[in-house]
Amino acid sequence: MTTNVPTHSKQAINTSLWIGVLLIVLGIAAIAAPAISTIVVETWIALILVSAGAGKLVYAFQTRNQEGFIWKLLLAILYVGTGITLFTNPLSGVLTLTLFLGGFLMTEGVFNLFLAFRLRPQQNWTWVLGDAMITLVLGAMILFQWPFNAPWLIGTLVGASVLFTGIARVGLSLNARSTLNQPDQTASV
Repeated sequence: MTTNVPTHSKQAINTSLWIGVLLIVLGIAAIAAPAISTIVVETWIALILVSAGAGKLVYAFQTRNQEGFIWKLLLAILYVGTGITLFTNPLSGVLTLTLFLGGFLMTEGVFNLFLAFRLRPQQNWTWVLGDAMITLVLGAMILFQWPFNAPWLIGTLVGASVLFTGIARVGLSLNARSTLNQPDQTASV
């Protein structure tokens, strides 16, 4: 006798599976064209900073009668200025972002490591552990090779991280799908 699994659970698993496949494709594309993916990452961050700065600027003027107007204004200028600097000085931006990316991947790897051990009672928790270990290695590679090869390193390592995150997601989704398709053992007892 099989259990009646809600349709939304199956849909969530299928959605997770397709997101994993998409991440795998995007990771491969980033690895195949590392210089382009490096510039895409840098430009994306520049856009985020300029957008956030514009939002902070609007907020500063909306609350100009409250305390801290000058600090809010300075923070908005910092965000916009940093974003514009990334646009106008892409090589310096790539070097800086490479250093930040190394720190980010090391932090992500540590967090995924903790998550993996929290998931340890679950079957196939080692997918998350593998993702954590690979992400830690990628972060260390960035920090040890900085600033050499920075123009292609960001794209390659981000691509590899996205690729292995996709593989982990596909593995977990397939495991969840097979668990849903197994007969209910308690019903026959």
